[in-house]
Amino acid sequence: MNILKFFTAGSVDDGKSTLIGRLLYDTDSILADQLEALKHANRKNDDGTIDLAILTDGLRAEREQGITIDVAYKYFQTEKRKFIIADTPGHIQYTRNMVTGASTSNLAIILIDARNGVIEQTIRHSYLVSLLEIKHIVVCINKMDMVNYSETVFNAIIEKYKALAQNLGLKNVTYIPVSALKGDNIVQSSAAMRWYEGESLLHFLEQVEVEVLDKSASARMPVQWIIRPQTAQLHDYRGYAGRILSGTFKVNDQVTVLPSNVSSSIKKIDFFEREFTEASAGQSVVIHLNDNIDISRGDTLVNTVAKPLESQLIEADLCWMDARSLDSSVTYLIQHNSRISKCKIAEIIYKVDINTLEKAAAEDFKLNDIGRVVVKTAEPLAFDIYGDNRANGSAILIDSRTNLTVGALMFRASVE
Repeated sequence: MNILKFFTAGSVDDGKSTLIGRLLYDTDSILADQLEALKHANRKNDDGTIDLAILTDGLRAEREQGITIDVAYKYFQTEKRKFIIADTPGHIQYTRNMVTGASTSNLAIILIDARNGVIEQTIRHSYLVSLLEIKHIVVCINKMDMVNYSETVFNAIIEKYKALAQNLGLKNVTYIPVSALKGDNIVQSSAAMRWYEGESLLHFLEQVEVEVLDKSASARMPVQWIIRPQTAQLHDYRGYAGRILSGTFKVNDQVTVLPSNVSSSIKKIDFFEREFTEASAGQSVVIHLNDNIDISRGDTLVNTVAKPLESQLIEADLCWMDARSLDSSVTYLIQHNSRISKCKIAEIIYKVDINTLEKAAAEDFKLNDIGRVVVKTAEPLAFDIYGDNRANGSAILIDSRTNLTVGALMFRASVE
């Protein structure tokens, strides 16, 4: 049974937390003690029913204000698939939180209030989806019960969003009219909207295809640890441990170690006392090579035929996450998988107004700003273009003065 990771995006009060709560409630994914606590909670809907948004509002400030501040992860499964949901905040103040929740997702659910239609925050969230190159988008027009389940309202919103999607290059967009409060088209099809001939949200989520990278060409594994016990029983044991980011490694495959560019072949793949003939993305394994090579933590094992790019000058999209503004005179740390190197922001190409999508020259980045920069690293990084391989095409910036993560990077090109 495979896993679908998705996140929700929408303006404040569009019903993101309620929609997730409805999914969990109607699929019987709520524990008995949680359900009992919900029934006795002070927060109720206007009609006296349970406020399902409480299920994802974990922080006290969220419950008091009725808004989402931090990313909340929820897990459930049906007979067909397992799901990981990231409930992300919609307010511009928490853009960095939304980027964090969306960075590992396969699908985005964008909520639109049927009463308000496409607004500035819809444009902003859709731009972030395009920036993160989410392959599948579901536009849920929510609160249809408050516009008398009008097909005319639904169609008008679709037409306006289609123009936005075309402008941003969004593909594979599905439109579903829903009422998270009433449960229309969330798990079961709605009797109130018989004019809608599509499937419910849950049915779509169960059926959507999750894109998988080519298993051989994209093989990447950053080395996290060198295992060399030097005991009598394991005198000749030398293995390179790590978690495979993407692709598949097989015994006898030709691999290259970056950044040294020394090649060898795989002798054995094991994990504790088990041996494998191959290992794929997501698995943590120990790889043994036929040659004794100088390999250190932070090096990367890659497929020799399809190597990633190597460069010290990288063009990347940057989301700034710190209250302290970016300072191009400061030397930051860049962490790309298990490799950490010093770096500087060599150039700010532009900054994006994510409400209007206009690009403009800028001298600095402030909290939640997004734009494109050129990063200069002290050592070459072995990376893929983000759109080709998200797992090996992203990195974080760390302020060495505070040890805080201050930025998220998505690599777009090698400048050299």
